[in-house]
Amino acid sequence: MGHHHNHHHYHGVTKGKKLGIAILLNVLITVAQVIGGFISGSLSLLSDALHNFSDVISLIISYLASRLTKKKATANKTFGYKRSEIMAAFINSATLIVVAVFLIVEAIKRFFDPQTIDSNLVIWLSVLAIMANGFSVFLIQKEAHTNMNMKSAYLHLLTDMMASIAVFVGGLLMKYFQIFWIDSLLTLLIALYLIYMGYDLLKESTKVLMLFAPKSIIVKDIVTEICKIEEVKNVHHVHIWQLNEEETHLEAHIDFTEDIKLSEFDRILSIIEEKAYHDFGINHVNIQPEFGKCDDKNIIVQD
Repeated sequence: MGHHHNHHHYHGVTKGKKLGIAILLNVLITVAQVIGGFISGSLSLLSDALHNFSDVISLIISYLASRLTKKKATANKTFGYKRSEIMAAFINSATLIVVAVFLIVEAIKRFFDPQTIDSNLVIWLSVLAIMANGFSVFLIQKEAHTNMNMKSAYLHLLTDMMASIAVFVGGLLMKYFQIFWIDSLLTLLIALYLIYMGYDLLKESTKVLMLFAPKSIIVKDIVTEICKIEEVKNVHHVHIWQLNEEETHLEAHIDFTEDIKLSEFDRILSIIEEKAYHDFGINHVNIQPEFGKCDDKNIIVQD
């Protein structure tokens, strides 16, 4: 059985430091907004504080996940903790949606019972949150493009910055026009935006956890390419899955036209590895060679 893999590493230390700064900033924002929300009576400010608190939890989860991925594999943890960042992305996207549902319920209640709000406090605290979250977003933006865990943290921070902008606008409307129901409307809009942002990431992380093949890879295309090799008679029992964002695995049975030598199989395996990596982005290949074995060769995918 042939097995091959290529590795691409991320700089966990850099990620860890950036997440640490973002955690500290969000703790300070959360405390300030909770106090300010109760003093001012602003639900949108308290909802922003709650979202910030969820940010703190999600950032801590992301930080721990980025640390765990650096742990080496052991005899009973043969993949190490490589899936921890996918788990973090799943948890963080799920919390976005849970927080959003809570905010929707609270906003609807407040629509029927609008409160007089200290708009000055709302304005200044939202400005503080915009600046702090804006800096955090800028800090981890680069990593968010290549790592699902960092993307989940980035989305938490980005949505919170946008929520703070909405709260700021609401504060101005309350201060100059006494439109206090805008507080509930903004809370509702923030919540709907959280659901919109969280759903995609929840769906993608779920696919990885369920061992689905990446959507960019079509199994039949890989089978067709491998079958172009002269010595290959049939490719069947194929499995393709992502371990995490760095590793995509291919496992398959290959029926050969002749009873080839092991050295010849190694040569063919190298060709398959090159095709899988360069054409499909698969960096782990595990092939079971067969010749004259009595099993169903027509089943491409099977449990």
